[in-house]
Amino acid sequence: MGRSAVVVGGGIGGLAAARGLILAGWDVEVRERLDDGAGDGSASRLGGGISIWPNALRALDVLGLGDTVRDEGLVQAAGGIRDRRGRWLVRSDNRRMIARHGDGITVLPRARLLGILREALPPDVVRSSSPVERPAEIDADLVVGADGIGSVVRRVVVPHARPRGTGTVAWRLAAQVAEPPDEGGETWGDGCYAGVAPLRDGRVNLWAVVRDDEPAATDLDALRRRLADFHAPIPELLDAVDPGSAHVTELAWLPPLQTFVRGRHLLLGDAAHAMTPNLGQGGCLALEDAAVLSRYADDPAGYDRLRRPRTARLTRRARLAGLVAGLSGAIPTAGRDALGRLVPAAVTVRALDGVLGWTPPGVSAARRRATP
Repeated sequence: MGRSAVVVGGGIGGLAAARGLILAGWDVEVRERLDDGAGDGSASRLGGGISIWPNALRALDVLGLGDTVRDEGLVQAAGGIRDRRGRWLVRSDNRRMIARHGDGITVLPRARLLGILREALPPDVVRSSSPVERPAEIDADLVVGADGIGSVVRRVVVPHARPRGTGTVAWRLAAQVAEPPDEGGETWGDGCYAGVAPLRDGRVNLWAVVRDDEPAATDLDALRRRLADFHAPIPELLDAVDPGSAHVTELAWLPPLQTFVRGRHLLLGDAAHAMTPNLGQGGCLALEDAAVLSRYADDPAGYDRLRRPRTARLTRRARLAGLVAGLSGAIPTAGRDALGRLVPAAVTVRALDGVLGWTPPGVSAARRRATP
């Protein structure tokens, strides 16, 4: 018998961890509480998109799936951050990012990323409709907690850790329009922000963040009114969204933990370092975790040593970015926007080196691709 692992949670991080462990020679079982095709409101199971940044593509390369995602995703031509009138505050050029990091930002439907990961596993690995309530009783050499921000495995590893709310909610929506935009980006307003990401199939992924005590937090028409003075095409896209695609969640984050490992229990993804979405790195860091785990499953302390400092730093950075994006008041937002316009695009790309320059352990250099 080989070494055995049970992965609790069949989302992006859990499926990626299973793939990595199988490649490393482990016998793996994934226990997912949902049945196949059922929805629980999880964003990873809805029709929205996910941005895969260069660091996550390197992680997928370790798992043997990087080129599949590159082939199926849409590489964003450009993006960045604008004010509500459409003036650029921070402009990012994917060509610069590709030249510096080997890849640009690739967007594909979350459901398709889950499909790619699931298809890379043997058919009997994932056990659907298998909720875990007592992870300490699982009979396996390794128990991986990939069960999200409300992780039951985290109660074994760090019993007193609790997520914190942000006082905001995030809308995730999808629209089908005749002429989708050819680039994505985020727009900052007064106490709210919204973003757009086109998908290869012609749909457009949208998100919006508003305070949880206002009507726009629960009502789509109120959200449309809230963002009516945002630049095109945001109001037009909101008018075109499929109400059935709407998904609203409270935004919360997990303050950095003192450890990701206790005995044979190990945390990964949102169970370990749930963060606000402001760096676009939640799913990306889960993929990094899985790539590192594939090489450090026999050395949990080494996994903890490699993953905890980086994820703690980016969790704090994402939280700060969310506070800046959600600033309220005419004077604070005007000052924020004025400072943003002073930053050259080249400096913006270099400022992301600490996020995007990550290289998997054992890989001598980041993958480089020809600049288009």
